[in-house]
Amino acid sequence: MIDPVAVLLLFGGFAVLMLLRVPVALALAVSSIAAALWISVPLPLVGQKMVQALNSFPLLAIPFFILAGEVMAGGGVARRLIDLANVFVGWLRGGLAMLNVVASTFFGGISGSAVADTSSVGSVMLPMMREQGYPANYSVGVTVSSATQGVLIPPSHNMIIFALAAGGSVSIGGVFMAGVVPGLLIAALLLVACYVMARKQGHPKGQPIPARDVPKIVWQGLLGLLTPVIVIGGILTGVFTATESAAIACLWAVLITFGVYREVPLRAFTGMLRRSVKTLGTVLFLIAAAGAYGHLLTVLQLPEALTQALLGLSDNAVVILLLCNVLLLVLGSIMDMAPLILITTPILLPVVTSLGMDPMQFGVMLLLNLGIGLITPPVGSVLFVGSAIGGIRIEQAARGVLPFYLPMVACLLLVTFVPSLSLTLPHWLGF
Repeated sequence: MIDPVAVLLLFGGFAVLMLLRVPVALALAVSSIAAALWISVPLPLVGQKMVQALNSFPLLAIPFFILAGEVMAGGGVARRLIDLANVFVGWLRGGLAMLNVVASTFFGGISGSAVADTSSVGSVMLPMMREQGYPANYSVGVTVSSATQGVLIPPSHNMIIFALAAGGSVSIGGVFMAGVVPGLLIAALLLVACYVMARKQGHPKGQPIPARDVPKIVWQGLLGLLTPVIVIGGILTGVFTATESAAIACLWAVLITFGVYREVPLRAFTGMLRRSVKTLGTVLFLIAAAGAYGHLLTVLQLPEALTQALLGLSDNAVVILLLCNVLLLVLGSIMDMAPLILITTPILLPVVTSLGMDPMQFGVMLLLNLGIGLITPPVGSVLFVGSAIGGIRIEQAARGVLPFYLPMVACLLLVTFVPSLSLTLPHWLGF
């Protein structure tokens, strides 16, 4: 029988601490300890579960991917990928907006982070769009919306967090591949939206790239794009694991940033390491605290209770999946992605798998929901980053995002109800 006081301490305590602006990881740990004390779970066991959550070889991929993204974000890769994207779409009407989307597609496959994508691409693109006369809120809207691809297009450290939270029911390589087609679909739908709005609002055409400059631009851009190719190619061919591929990607990022591009001095690597360690510390503390929180969820049998409750609301799988999407969209707008992945995966995964959904498909659905949450008020961290770079108020940035919710929600519904969209590629590759 579920102990209602323990549930209140676990969920209510966490909610109260969040309202008091306590860091998420600390709120998870404190609420877990409070619930454990109430139901007489030994505190050393809680500590053991926190350590066990970090005792995972695939977890080693996260620091390498974070560092690789940091190095390439600060080493001039973003600007070269923007130049490469400009070759393909920059000359069209509304080309700068389309260029923004394509550049985010390229960079998302390198950084694996919507925040890094917005910071790197936005710092270059937003001034360019301002000079060409694009409305500031529209420019920020297209920048932050296209940045959500970064959580789906591999390599993404959020996918690694999901694979770990799923408890071994999905491989990292499989969920990497499951995100490719949905990520590219978002890009395609956003490009269509940009073109329609450009025709309707009379956005300017871009300047074509001189033919003599194209070979150099393509060569330098492809050097950056080799990072996800190395990662994915190595995993698919079996040359190295996902963890080993992260180390190789990091080495390649350092090589082209400081050995080929040479846009920043080698001493800048110290700052990149410092920022990576700061990010990593936050992520690892979250994973450890979520390990204890997940153990208490299991002890209290809450995932099973929620599964039965949702299935009791309706026997229609469509209704239950829509409810899951609504829940994730709401949560995504008030909390950051990493803790939500760790909290919601053990709760909702049994629900969707009982309906026949593949864990890889659920991973893509989960990440896409939370990616949309990153650009949704009141918390939307990517929206805040975009508004800061664009120099506009958060309310203006939110209005700029509104036209792009339609293509993103359309992609979300397709991912939810068309399994082949996310599963065909990983199944074809043997995952």
